[in-house]
Amino acid sequence: MVADIREDWPNRAASRYVDAGGLRWHVQSLGDAGPDLLLLHGTGAATHSWAGLAPLLATRFRVVAPDLPGHGYTDYQPAARSLPGMAQAMRALIAELALSPALIVGHSAGAAVAAQLVLDGAATPAALVSLNGALLPLPGMMGKLFPGAARVLDRVPALPQLLAFSARRRPMMDRFIEQTGSASDNIGVDFYHGLSRSSKHIRGVLGMMAAWELEGLEADLPRLAVPLHLVACQNDRAVPPAQARSLLARVPGAVLHPVSGLGHLGHEENPQLFADLIMGIAHEAGLP
Repeated sequence: MVADIREDWPNRAASRYVDAGGLRWHVQSLGDAGPDLLLLHGTGAATHSWAGLAPLLATRFRVVAPDLPGHGYTDYQPAARSLPGMAQAMRALIAELALSPALIVGHSAGAAVAAQLVLDGAATPAALVSLNGALLPLPGMMGKLFPGAARVLDRVPALPQLLAFSARRRPMMDRFIEQTGSASDNIGVDFYHGLSRSSKHIRGVLGMMAAWELEGLEADLPRLAVPLHLVACQNDRAVPPAQARSLLARVPGAVLHPVSGLGHLGHEENPQLFADLIMGIAHEAGLP
């Protein structure tokens, strides 16, 4: 039953609920032929982020896209807020669905979850595709102040309700999208706006930010055993393309794919471009 999912939710016909690891997950499954492809969205998003891209990939893959714990329509669970905890929860979902991801595509923080899954041995894809991946800790003073501030905010019980109420002002979300370097005219801003009015979703986002630490992942990335493809949009203001370039020197065999003219939500701005890029990577990885 998906009656609680809004009627205009992208690819709603592909939605279902799955119980795994103590969570009720919202999962979308598209395509019935080809190898398994797992899509993992970023912080503050949900499966709507793949509105245009998932159907294009489903012409060649069996695509599975969950809402991350605490996001969208998936349950919140304190144990699944941190990167290791979220990867462990994702491992349970993969096992429940009997998935064998031949390709994992992660956007922003979803790329970190994907990398952790591979490092933990929970998945052995032919390639890992990072779309503007947030794989390294924030640099400088922001890296010191932001996690602490998030932890303080996470301890204010009424904050999710207050933020959800304030988010009723549409211009705030429009400005947020613009600050990513992406053009809001090409993005389902209304879905981000709707999520920002959900206190449950905001609690999940705040909890994730409070528990998120990437120092361990940064240290472990050099031992990643599958090819890492770093797709970096040159207008990205959320995760600077310089981060992807720096990873080239740290991760053996990593490949950089620069994309001009798009921002942090580039896969939403131009789904066809990203579908072609991902299918090219799959071909290079030897996938049918």
